[in-house]
Amino acid sequence: MGEATHPLEGLSNSDEEHVPFPRDEHNERLVSNVHPADWVNPEPAPVYNLVVIGAGTAGLVTAAGASGLGARVALVETNLMGGDCLNVGCVPSKALIRSSRAAADVREAGRFGIRVREGAETDFPAVMERMRRIRAGISRNDSAARFRDLGVDVFLGKAHFSGRDTVTVTGKELRFKKAVVATGGRAVAPPVPGLVEAGYLTNETVFNLTERPEQIACIGAGPIGSELAQAFRRFGSEVTLMDMGPHVLNREDADAAEILQQAFLREGIRLVLDCRIKRVEKRDGRKIIHFESKGRDGFTTVDEILVGAGRAPNVEGLELEAVGVSYDPGKGIVVNDRLQTTNPRIFAAGDVCMAWKFTHAADAAARIVIQNALFFGRKKLSTLTMPWCTYTDPEIAHVGMYQAEAEQKGLAVDTFTRHFEDVDRALADGEEQGFVKIHVKKGTDRILGATIVARHAGEMISEVSLAMVGKIGLKTLSGVIHPYPTQAEAIKQVADMYNRTRLTPSTKKWFERFMAWRR
Repeated sequence: MGEATHPLEGLSNSDEEHVPFPRDEHNERLVSNVHPADWVNPEPAPVYNLVVIGAGTAGLVTAAGASGLGARVALVETNLMGGDCLNVGCVPSKALIRSSRAAADVREAGRFGIRVREGAETDFPAVMERMRRIRAGISRNDSAARFRDLGVDVFLGKAHFSGRDTVTVTGKELRFKKAVVATGGRAVAPPVPGLVEAGYLTNETVFNLTERPEQIACIGAGPIGSELAQAFRRFGSEVTLMDMGPHVLNREDADAAEILQQAFLREGIRLVLDCRIKRVEKRDGRKIIHFESKGRDGFTTVDEILVGAGRAPNVEGLELEAVGVSYDPGKGIVVNDRLQTTNPRIFAAGDVCMAWKFTHAADAAARIVIQNALFFGRKKLSTLTMPWCTYTDPEIAHVGMYQAEAEQKGLAVDTFTRHFEDVDRALADGEEQGFVKIHVKKGTDRILGATIVARHAGEMISEVSLAMVGKIGLKTLSGVIHPYPTQAEAIKQVADMYNRTRLTPSTKKWFERFMAWRR
């Protein structure tokens, strides 16, 4: 490693395409950590126990874990280490969401008896600068230098399989006993005439903004579109959220999605649902989206278009055919339940092969790969209990099965719901819109799934996830003492609702007689 080299100097043209903007001190620090221009690839070892292609979450966890167990590991990254999560996903988006919540809290302060001077407004450049600063600080954890210090041979450059047991990167050949493909995915845009010519943003470019768009259209009311639509609305943009489905977050619990949809409408987000975008044109520097919604033609004129619908796996250029690894260009690499590809020496993990597109899912998958690739383990992806959360306000968190999903599998369910309008702390917080909903196998307390709608639902869902993993039923949860007053107490209250159903009419009658005798 050399010294005093400017972190953005010496990058190739392909590297520059992935350097975030603006090129301020924060992004310079980010790049100096996750793609240093002065990085010198090491001389390859004679053979590696594991060669990992891709340094996003799945690749980083695999490389660090395997190296920590004594394996000789090579890690290859074409672009920025840290992958989507650090650079264009979880970290920057949650920093923006936190700022947008602060803006909303200021506007709503009057509800709590707090007078705020008129004229309070969002300083959008400062919001984005804060995001870049936080991202740069966190980037140390994913840096090339850190992984080198962990004993991993880090190679920056484009990799491809060049033989049955070799990967080539920047002209150097890495021999492996096992390999892992963890190249992730990327945003793709719908094939709308004129969209490319007009220009659009994705999660990979929206965090480069330094000026707030006055009007922005978000295409896709899934997690990405919903989170960012609400954030930009709270920053002061006029927002149109468009989706081909009849509702926002169509895959979520319908009651949960309805609460969020009503919140969007209250905040002034324009919803265009059951929507088919016909074409986009650019006129006088602005973008006009022509669409059909519920049988009627319409249009909206905006400064920016954010596409939050569609992902594609990064499988191109890896020469997977040369090593017998089957893949689908749209769905990704084909793996079995142990994350093994059609070549038994090669595994895959993360967005490049999995339906779960979450950082924590990639982390969990990497741990499975380590055990199965290095220790002949038989750990299975299907055994995981996977929670997830959409970080809107309120948040929607879920784990396990939905009711319809359980019934499709032949499992009759009982559902218990506690609305936050009946929870003391939620009333004190002014956060009554939401609920805890838990599904159990009918006639038992076995938890099949749960949905929580609350401002911090993502912080609450883990209690239910732990119960499911530990095979703890609702009966036991009712005996867990929760601090009062907390919103998480709603989980215990749901468990109490289940317990009350255990009282048969005869038991209840006997208990009433006993209490009368006691009196």
